[in-house]
Amino acid sequence: MLTRPNVKVNFGLNVLRRREDGFHDIETLFVPYSGLSDNLEIICGDDYSRTMGSILEGYGNKVAESGHPCVKQAISTDGKLMITIARREGVDWEPLEDLCAKAYFLLEKGFNLPAVKIFLEKCSPVGAGLGGGSSDAAFTLKMLNSMFSLKLDENTLASYASRLGSDCAFFIFNRPMRGSGRGEVLSEFNLEGIRLDGFPLRIPAQESSAPKSPAPESPAPEHIARALEDILSTNGFGSGSAATLHVVIPEGVGVRTSEAYRGITPHLPEIPLEQVLSLPVEKWKDTLCNDFEESVFRAHPEISGIKDVLYRHGAVYAAMSGSGSAFFFLG
Repeated sequence: MLTRPNVKVNFGLNVLRRREDGFHDIETLFVPYSGLSDNLEIICGDDYSRTMGSILEGYGNKVAESGHPCVKQAISTDGKLMITIARREGVDWEPLEDLCAKAYFLLEKGFNLPAVKIFLEKCSPVGAGLGGGSSDAAFTLKMLNSMFSLKLDENTLASYASRLGSDCAFFIFNRPMRGSGRGEVLSEFNLEGIRLDGFPLRIPAQESSAPKSPAPESPAPEHIARALEDILSTNGFGSGSAATLHVVIPEGVGVRTSEAYRGITPHLPEIPLEQVLSLPVEKWKDTLCNDFEESVFRAHPEISGIKDVLYRHGAVYAAMSGSGSAFFFLG
């Protein structure tokens, strides 16, 4: 079985309070975005890959500029799971610690699942606030549920998913949902008049003639702004329409969620999120906020000017997604 787990963006993100369990209560609107996705295949243990096998051959034994291999593979100690992960920027985590593997182990414990092989090609950015890893995990749960006729409904699958990550449950439903609690308490939201499949804009990392180091310097703010200006001009953006959702990825910039949370002070918003979302999109610019932006911009000044560039080019609304570093805009 082969599928393409999509990413998400956050329309508004208020961090309300710190909880006794160490997490934070938030309110946000999760919105699926189909312009970016990974490739995920799961097959039974005695089968062979008809699709991903040939895709992964293209990675060979390559090593990324980061020094990490472009392909990693691992087998669980009991031999029931083989997982292969490929990423052009390098795989710097252990495959058995990937959320896809954890999703399999979670269901295997309760249902004694047969042996499987998981093939994951990571195409969505890591550390961008788009929830790519959470999406992979949720889609793994849904695929296993279908493959082995577990007959778990959406709510039950969402309960499993919430044990893997705060935003994993959203991807079980994969439609606009208001998120509260840690992000796992979800309710339906009717988002009308916005297409969710606009083009992704990738801002290339700045090339340097200096010798490569294990910890390269962050791109210069002026490089990010200049490159985005060129991309927007080339794509002819600037119609001022609020009909389509687009995502901007500054390559080479990643933000750890734990880092983002350390830089904020939880507080209650002046206007509740649901009330802001009921306003016309044209009024969101000054009312629909992401509480992470201030601290993330302070820690990563290279991306702090992206919103200004987007608004100069006619975006009706623009914001950072989640804890960053990706942005999205309506236009």
